[in-house]
Amino acid sequence: MDTSPALILLLTLGFCCPGTYAQSPDIKVRSPKDQLRVGQKLELECRSDKPTGAFWIYKDKSGTLHFIAFISSVSRVTFEGNQKTSTRFEAWKEDVSYHLVVKSFTPQDEGKYFCMVIFNQKLYFSPGQPAFLPVTTVVAPTTCGPTSKHGITADPDLQTPDPERRMEEDLNFFCHIFIWVPLAGACLLLLIALVITIVLCQQTRRRRCRCKRHANKKPPTKPRTPN
Repeated sequence: MDTSPALILLLTLGFCCPGTYAQSPDIKVRSPKDQLRVGQKLELECRSDKPTGAFWIYKDKSGTLHFIAFISSVSRVTFEGNQKTSTRFEAWKEDVSYHLVVKSFTPQDEGKYFCMVIFNQKLYFSPGQPAFLPVTTVVAPTTCGPTSKHGITADPDLQTPDPERRMEEDLNFFCHIFIWVPLAGACLLLLIALVITIVLCQQTRRRRCRCKRHANKKPPTKPRTPN
């Protein structure tokens, strides 16, 4: 039989009606010594002189109650769902101490853990033991731009360039000079050669035309006299 619904009902009554169920001074939960980390074991110990066994429950960050395990006075352990074992928790009894271990702590296990004992129709519960992962705060880097003497922020484009970047720009400039200057000179030479060729071709053509006209000119003929 699953004891978690009845347990949660009793716990709800205990939280809603604190005058009905008193806190037992004999129930103590040992808190972890170091800060929790993901994957670390969380060991809790509940000491009680009541010979009725003890319940382990925890309340998550949203306030929902979860039944973990019940450890009887004869060291019989029952986990959620009336299971004998659990993949997340370990529990056992040793003398008057009831132990609970979270095998590998994850954000899912964050919350407050309680040890409860029912004796003479009264519910005794321990103070909640908080178990939370440390909060990591990420601070955004603040970049302060250069300011002038009058406190006015200077234009980032007017900043002194990086030496490596300046050297790269100089190398690119020299490379452009070595490439484009010879290319422009070669183009200029080709243009001059083309102009000279066109001029020579026109002069040669004129000479050839004059020679042909002189060769084809017929010699003068004497006028004929009538008989």
